[in-house]
Amino acid sequence: MSTTRMHELISTGDATAILPTPNNSKPITVIGTPAIRETFDQHCLQQAINSRMAPGVTDLVLNPDAHIGYGAPVGCVMASPTHVYPGPVGVDIKCSMSLLQLDLPEDAVADRPVRRAIINAICERTPTGAGKGQRSVRKSRHVDEELGRRVAIEGASRSVCEALGIPPEWAERCEDSSHVGHDDTQDALGNRLGELIDSGDFPRFGEKMMQLGSYGGGNHFGECEVVQVGDDQRSKNVAETFGLKDRHVAFLSHCGSRGFGHNLAAAQFKVLQRKFERWNIPLPGDDRQLVYAPLGTAEANDYLDDMALGANFATVNHLLINALVLEAFQEVLPGTTGRLVYFISHNIARKEVVDGKMSWVHRKGATRAIPGGHFALKDTPFAETGHPILLPGNPRDGSAVMVADEGASMSCYSVNHGAGRVLGRKQAHRTLDQQTVDAEFDREDILTNCRNYPKDEAPAAYKDFDEVLKSVKSAGLASEVARLKARFVIKDSSKADD
Repeated sequence: MSTTRMHELISTGDATAILPTPNNSKPITVIGTPAIRETFDQHCLQQAINSRMAPGVTDLVLNPDAHIGYGAPVGCVMASPTHVYPGPVGVDIKCSMSLLQLDLPEDAVADRPVRRAIINAICERTPTGAGKGQRSVRKSRHVDEELGRRVAIEGASRSVCEALGIPPEWAERCEDSSHVGHDDTQDALGNRLGELIDSGDFPRFGEKMMQLGSYGGGNHFGECEVVQVGDDQRSKNVAETFGLKDRHVAFLSHCGSRGFGHNLAAAQFKVLQRKFERWNIPLPGDDRQLVYAPLGTAEANDYLDDMALGANFATVNHLLINALVLEAFQEVLPGTTGRLVYFISHNIARKEVVDGKMSWVHRKGATRAIPGGHFALKDTPFAETGHPILLPGNPRDGSAVMVADEGASMSCYSVNHGAGRVLGRKQAHRTLDQQTVDAEFDREDILTNCRNYPKDEAPAAYKDFDEVLKSVKSAGLASEVARLKARFVIKDSSKADD
């Protein structure tokens, strides 16, 4: 990927800018204050331009958390009415956030021994770390291959939820509780999955299904929070619709489709890269991670089916984690009840209307942000308010629950998926001090399951969360409803395997 050109952002507002593109094409929309825009390096901007100039792309947005990623920047939105692109979805298909609201007041987790007991109870049910699954813990749910097939094909159907002990009504609090194949049927997914297994392309399918109910490594986490609803009336009204309880305990989770999704995505990249070589078709920016397929072709159909299979796994993975977390709280604090606030993805392509055209909107480290009154929310609990937006920051500075405003239309109804990295993993390991990182958690009274918190996941490795939120609010994309204050973190120091 060439980065010889110097790319300059042109300011259009306090928290907006454009990045010009070659051949007088529609420029890239950039969301971020001047301070945030300084965090976009030339590699990130070049990736954005390469992605924007890919065949069929009509719109590209860079969010405040943008940084260099796989094929396309993490923190970008890319729309096309004619093509699908695996790169702007990534290898962790439907990496997502979910939030479980518990009926516990904040003082229920004030004592460190209570928090430590809950951490242990969760870790007995939901494993963390590369390759870890149900065999790694004592109190998980068993998933055999037959149930695994149903998970991949049906997503969070009532029968799947009941088989796994997940409250079926939680599916109603999902951005998408299930995904269908390229022809809008489950049959396409069943046929595709059968083809993959029967051909030997997925020899460890049963093993990957055993990862249901697990976090994985890398930046994935589970975090116990105290909810702090904003003082303004809108925040209070929206929080009531969302089911948020001020000064009560909640649990925030970040994970995706684990090894199953990774295998599906990695195989798609290999297949398409070989075909591009055979067809002698140039890649956008000569980047092998920017392969694509025109809609309606066999290649596009296969990718859309594989993406849907991975997305269904990710959905059920999150719901099962939340069911297991609730069970862990009940073990330590009997009588605890909980309700899913929302489950929302930030690594997925979805069919949506952009500028009057049906397009595939690819969100790579970007979160859907639909305001109240939008037709896409008709017949949902959030038709009038807009749906919950879950934005993780870092344990020290907290996370946020937001709701979209009308201005989100400028960003293809999207916002960032979090703070975004400011230090690469290797750089964080070189420059950050382990004692300083761990002392910060002690000072803030935040417990973890880690002997030493991973330096590459330390708060200092990420952008200033307040400045990121300022960018979103100043640009008119979304408003803050509540802050989430961390009380403990479930994390793993191993590299992401998904």
